[in-house]
Amino acid sequence: MRFNELRWQDPATKTYLGSPSLVRLPGGALLATHDYFGPGCPRNHENEEHLTSVYRSEDDGRAWRNLTHIANAFWSTLFVHRGAVWLLGCSQQYGSVVIRRSDDGGRTWTHPKDAGSGLLFRGGYYHDAPNYHCGPMPILCKGGRLYRAVEDCDPCHWGRGFKSAVISAPEDADLLDAASWTMSNKLAFDPAWVPAAWGALVNPGWLEGNLVETPAGEIWNILRFHAEPLANKAAVVRVHDEGRRVTFDPAADFIDFPGGMTKFTIRRDPVTGLYLTLANPNDHPALGWDQRNRLVLSTSKDLRTWQERRTLITDDSGLDEKSSRRLIGFQYVDWQFDGADLLYLVRTAYDGAPNYHDSNRIAFHRHENFRNGLD
Repeated sequence: MRFNELRWQDPATKTYLGSPSLVRLPGGALLATHDYFGPGCPRNHENEEHLTSVYRSEDDGRAWRNLTHIANAFWSTLFVHRGAVWLLGCSQQYGSVVIRRSDDGGRTWTHPKDAGSGLLFRGGYYHDAPNYHCGPMPILCKGGRLYRAVEDCDPCHWGRGFKSAVISAPEDADLLDAASWTMSNKLAFDPAWVPAAWGALVNPGWLEGNLVETPAGEIWNILRFHAEPLANKAAVVRVHDEGRRVTFDPAADFIDFPGGMTKFTIRRDPVTGLYLTLANPNDHPALGWDQRNRLVLSTSKDLRTWQERRTLITDDSGLDEKSSRRLIGFQYVDWQFDGADLLYLVRTAYDGAPNYHDSNRIAFHRHENFRNGLD
């Protein structure tokens, strides 16, 4: 398998690599981040995972060097806005919502010490509510505002505890000032919403939402739907009133989505108008609910009907399918349009990882001329 590796982590450390994010800077360099999780990873004074590393490439991703590390940054998204690069996410696993700015290409960053310097929404101690959660999800700019999906895990039980919310700010505001930001209501998932035809689900819930503008100009938050043993479903939470209110209609807002049981990222191609996602469809649910050993590009014209178009990565290790599903993962992909190409950064469990989830690599890939055959 060909890829350029940002980082390899020895699984013997019981530290694993997560939450990749990727952006091209105005000067042309690429900037990437990831964080660390697992029983051996760095932890802060609340005994929580919290460390992010920053990497830079000057040659279009062929070689990477580590620039710095950022404490109390987790599940974070890189984005460029008004000439600066920003990092927006949580202060730790189930922490506060924080934002940082770099004016020198990712080498140094502001510190969110208070509400005037990037501490946007304060979380509780350890697992006391609020327990903010997210992933490296897209920032949507629409109508002069920036939007970003978050969740509050309250009570702090992975899966059913997640409440979906949206934060937003005027695009010309001081983004380091908490007063610039608004949070919507927090919408809990109701298990009674699950259609009876789907049968009993284990720990149903939603998380890791994607904010996208529909062809009709609405804002949807399309969320990963945890619905074991059901696969390939997602949920649409609708955003109203400039991000102040979110709603869900169970009769209309569940959709078939290839790979909806695992984190995915949706963006709209400015050239073709197609919506794209890179995700992990489950092609044989009877073999197991969670499959991450195949990364697939899928497209949609309307955000409701999705079609698998091509496989970008598949396991070439020679493992049988059962072992491959257990040990191999190409997951949590962040990606960007780059002219005629797609650039994508993959949390990778491959060649020595203890299982598909506990990733030992962050890998950079390029898919050239991605629009060929998609029209």
